Amino acid sequence: MTTSVQSDARTSVPGARSAAGPSPGALGRWRGRARLGLCLLPALVIGLAGFQRRWMSDDGHIYVRTVRQVLAGNGPVFNPGERAESSTGTLWQWLLVAGGATGADIATAAMYGGLLLTVAGFALAGLGVLRLRGDEPRFLVPCGALVLLALPPVWDFATSGLETGLATCWLAGAWLALVARPRSLATCAVLGLGPLVRPDLALVSVVFLAAQWVTVRPSWRGALAGAGAAGALPVSYEIFRMGYYGHLMPLPGVTKEASRSLWGRGAGYLWDFVGPYAVWLPLLLVLAGVLASGRVRVPVPALAPVVAGTLCWVYVIKVGGDFMHGRMFLPGLLLMLLPVFLVPVTRAWSIVAAGVAVWAVACASVLRVPYEGRIGPAGIADERGVYVRQNAAPHPLHHDFAGQPGNRAYAVLVRDRARVGAPTLLLARTPVAGSTPGVTGVYNTLGFSGSVVPLSGAALDPIGLAYPLAAHSEGINGRVGHDKRLPDEWIVAERGAAELPEGLDPARVDAARRALRCGPLAELREATRAPMTAGRFWRNLTGAVERTSFRFPNDPVRAERELCGRGR
Repeated sequence: MTTSVQSDARTSVPGARSAAGPSPGALGRWRGRARLGLCLLPALVIGLAGFQRRWMSDDGHIYVRTVRQVLAGNGPVFNPGERAESSTGTLWQWLLVAGGATGADIATAAMYGGLLLTVAGFALAGLGVLRLRGDEPRFLVPCGALVLLALPPVWDFATSGLETGLATCWLAGAWLALVARPRSLATCAVLGLGPLVRPDLALVSVVFLAAQWVTVRPSWRGALAGAGAAGALPVSYEIFRMGYYGHLMPLPGVTKEASRSLWGRGAGYLWDFVGPYAVWLPLLLVLAGVLASGRVRVPVPALAPVVAGTLCWVYVIKVGGDFMHGRMFLPGLLLMLLPVFLVPVTRAWSIVAAGVAVWAVACASVLRVPYEGRIGPAGIADERGVYVRQNAAPHPLHHDFAGQPGNRAYAVLVRDRARVGAPTLLLARTPVAGSTPGVTGVYNTLGFSGSVVPLSGAALDPIGLAYPLAAHSEGINGRVGHDKRLPDEWIVAERGAAELPEGLDPARVDAARRALRCGPLAELREATRAPMTAGRFWRNLTGAVERTSFRFPNDPVRAERELCGRGR
């Protein structure tokens, strides 16, 4: 009797609630919305933090000039008449071309586009955890997300105009695709995009594709189809790169010697990141949470980003790090934290999340690098702080260097010479008559120089980020990321000057002129400056490996002797 009455009470009025509370369906929907809200909360926070620290880096302006050249009809080059790939993030460059084609200001699109992609990446990371956890009923709270949200470099590089926002979005999106749709060919295509986001992210593509294969175990036909989908775009672009530019990688990879080993310098770069913020502490807490969770078998999609992130960190340390504080460790850190971006509310994870939250408050409010706003003694810079100070602006976008008189003087000089219209070579801010049309400016701050030198002129950097001759010179063991400095004699010899600038040795300039006509150096100039024909494309393609590895001595006299032979 009692059972019958209870049954009638539940079913007599459709949709009615019992006195005990909401229906199981309504409770499930409320729980689902709450879980989704907590999942998206880190994305909201990084959006606010990134907006408060919005800025445009000088290296971001390197992208801007290439995009302007594309839109002007000069092709994907930094300077007209010389095929140099200065953009490390290929996909980011072409996304900015698409944005600029709408008429939007390219620098503004780069700054806010990076922020939107960062926000999207944090949202995708949360959704990936939800999908990985499946129907687990427990609430999820931020844990790994707190580690990222507490770090000032994460706030800084949420914008900056660089490809970091795109990398964040791709890493999280690729992981979500791996977790949610491992059998899809579309997932294969997404996982294969790593080398187009950044060349070093090819490591992530390899690990994620291997994890996909282990998860799915496809037939040999399926494996071939997946490999074709993953490699179609990257391989096609690599063929274009080799034939058009004559190199295996973007030029910054050549000038920064991306294949070398500088473990000691890399270890210093690591400590510069983990030391000031005590990053080791939350990482140890998270590891303790993983061990306490009692999982003996870790799902392959959860293990893959940890392996990929570790390899990314090892690679960054191997090549000696970077000159921007923390930047190169951010992709690897995100990867390692993806499986614990959100964690379930269990006893062990609640303790861990609380401990990480205490550290996060201290890190976000107090912990900072000792050289904040400057370049540190090891040559590593608080990059955003430097440009805020040099531009005397809290959110520098189009750099005017109001707080840097030397750069302002260079900009005025370039614009004055451009108005005059006479061929000019600006060497160390000293103008001399040039032999090529327009203004040729030689300046270390390449993004800034590229923004003031007209598109018809040439903005050259002796470091070699956009100047093939400098990129292939021998290193000088200088500041990290700035290890090359092409002597002025080479620039005068290649670019020409009606008069010899004061202080240069005519004999060394003549030696440089002769060396430029010999052997691999002559071929390098042909590969990057000769008219593009089918024959030139083929010679560039087949010679790309040898050309990429070619280096010549900085000393023009020694270079002439080695390249041309003693008897010439």
